[in-house]
Amino acid sequence: MRLLFVASAVGPLGTGIAGGVELNLLNLAHALQARGHVVHIVAPAGSRTGEIPLVWQAQGLPPAFAQGETRDSPVILPQPSVLANLWEGARALQNDYDLIVNWGYDWLPLYLTRFFQTPVLHVISMGSLLDHIDSAIAQVLSDCPGTVAVHSQAQAETFVGIENLVILPCGMDLSAYTFCSKPENYLVWIGRIAPEKGLEDALAAAALAKLPLYVLGRLQDPGYFAQIQADNPGAILKYCGFLPTDEMQSVVGKAKALLVTPKWIEAFGNVVVEALACGVPVIAYRRGGPAETVLDAITGFLTPPDDPSALVAAIAKLDTIDRARCRAHAEENYTLSVMTDRFETWFRKLDKSQKPI
Repeated sequence: MRLLFVASAVGPLGTGIAGGVELNLLNLAHALQARGHVVHIVAPAGSRTGEIPLVWQAQGLPPAFAQGETRDSPVILPQPSVLANLWEGARALQNDYDLIVNWGYDWLPLYLTRFFQTPVLHVISMGSLLDHIDSAIAQVLSDCPGTVAVHSQAQAETFVGIENLVILPCGMDLSAYTFCSKPENYLVWIGRIAPEKGLEDALAAAALAKLPLYVLGRLQDPGYFAQIQADNPGAILKYCGFLPTDEMQSVVGKAKALLVTPKWIEAFGNVVVEALACGVPVIAYRRGGPAETVLDAITGFLTPPDDPSALVAAIAKLDTIDRARCRAHAEENYTLSVMTDRFETWFRKLDKSQKPI
């Protein structure tokens, strides 16, 4: 197949601004290319795509982060709009491809779907946040059944009244992650540093457990980061920054556990699989995608949301978790090969050379 991936408009690929969406897009592109498919990318200017051809770079201002908006926020395209320019590129190039795959959580590509000659598929990486996007997803599914995918059942359930979303869990190239059987005496937290990720709960739990917390990820909200540290003066926090996979996994792999403390519904939670691949148990709130990935009391623990004391109780039981079982769970369910199989099957059903489902 000839596939055109259109990246999120929030920032260039390789910067970490789009979070796990970047990793999923690039991992899948490389895996599909290795299987003989043609994969090209349209992305914001300054993106780094490795061996995958970047056939259109869009200039302009990014849209606002959806998680910072209210449900009834209007559609706003800052001018000049990088989002509009991404989709101008997709329109100009569409006849060279069998499918176009949208990786952004934006109203515009959903609205434009009906005006493209080449089928447009949508990988939605967040739960329901904005009413206008919910309405656009419902319209796309009415016009083009089977063309919208999410990553977990928990994520799908946030789109109340919207049915027939395709569920495609993520996967990783596990060869990039080294198993570590003997941890050191610290905890780890990974993610964009922003309020919806709930870092303050992990920091509070680490302080109560008297363990250092290593924090990895892009610093999106410096004010928030400063405030939660001031609120937890007894915590020992080491900020490691946004690291490439090889450096990141070397820090994560030695941790006693990964804490996953979102305040919202995570679509999937790539960091869970990354930790498990290193043999690291995961202590996660029973909320969103991570609750479907962690096997309670087997590969970690699921705790009541928004309760740091429950995290501390789980930390005390970490010696009961077999780190080898954590790695095995990732290998059995969340390899890049399995993810690629799922997406490839979806793509073949909707290839423009075949009748859409």
